Amino acid sequence: MVRPATARDGRALHRLSHGFAVAGALRERSVASYVRAAHDFLVVADGEGGLAGCAALRGYPATGGAPPAAVVYNVCVAPGSQGRGIGSALLRGLLRRAASEPVTAVFAATTGSGALFLRHGFVCGDGAGAPAAWLDALDPRRGSRILSRRVTGLT
Repeated sequence: MVRPATARDGRALHRLSHGFAVAGALRERSVASYVRAAHDFLVVADGEGGLAGCAALRGYPATGGAPPAAVVYNVCVAPGSQGRGIGSALLRGLLRRAASEPVTAVFAATTGSGALFLRHGFVCGDGAGAPAAWLDALDPRRGSRILSRRVTGLT
């Protein structure tokens, strides 16, 4: 069900994510940016040549005294596939991936309720310990909430 994305998934990642970007839930990204970042993504195929869901994890090295961390981004599930556990399966896969990397915490930013993240042990916070480059790239006009979860004890 959940599998790593490849560069060949770039167009499908863009197609799935575009509607969420138009609605303001995700940042708009080009097909080329999805192709370049495909290694960050886990996906679930929809059985019709497209994707039912995707989510990505990017690691950040320790900088300026902050420990290494990872960021979950671009989490989306196609409207017709929501409510089937796809988002949870993707997030569990990303958390397993994070646990295998040298990071101490995982962060996410959401313009929505954050319910998916909260169900998986994330807590709302101010971004303390988050990668500075990621925090600096957040658009304050979007009003995103920052959530985090310690990597210790991830299963």
